[in-house]
Amino acid sequence: MLWRPAYVGLGSNLDDPAARVRSACAALARLSDCRLVARSRLWHSAPLGPADQPDYVNAVAGLLTTLGPAELLAELRALEARLGKVAPPVRWGPRRIDLDLLLFGDLQLGTEALRLPHPGLHLRNFVLYPLAEVAPDLWVPGHGRVRALAERVGSDGIRPFGA
Repeated sequence: MLWRPAYVGLGSNLDDPAARVRSACAALARLSDCRLVARSRLWHSAPLGPADQPDYVNAVAGLLTTLGPAELLAELRALEARLGKVAPPVRWGPRRIDLDLLLFGDLQLGTEALRLPHPGLHLRNFVLYPLAEVAPDLWVPGHGRVRALAERVGSDGIRPFGA
């Protein structure tokens, strides 16, 4: 059985988002064929989409898994449904929970269902800052080291939760 690393981005901006992100992280730890090996602290971030919505709470979880990338994505989608995710009425609209498969080892994949690394990962501080807490020297295929990417995008609109 081969255990491979994967990183999941978590976010919420509705119905007690900090509690929702914490609950999702705990649920990730209970997935079969997965081990939660790292998690960032919570971060507040400005919304990426429409400005007339609450700020987000974000985090990143590091996993080891024996699942393949498509299987892990299916588990994440099922977990989102169990945690009450409803498709927002507009792209990047408010949501109760969002789980994104950011990286799966050093795999580069571009299918209709799954793109790895996650598109936009290298441009989004609400992903890079939490990821830098758990894996600062991780290489993002095609883009560079997490720490350097975080420094490049800057910290506008993001701060540690509670700060």
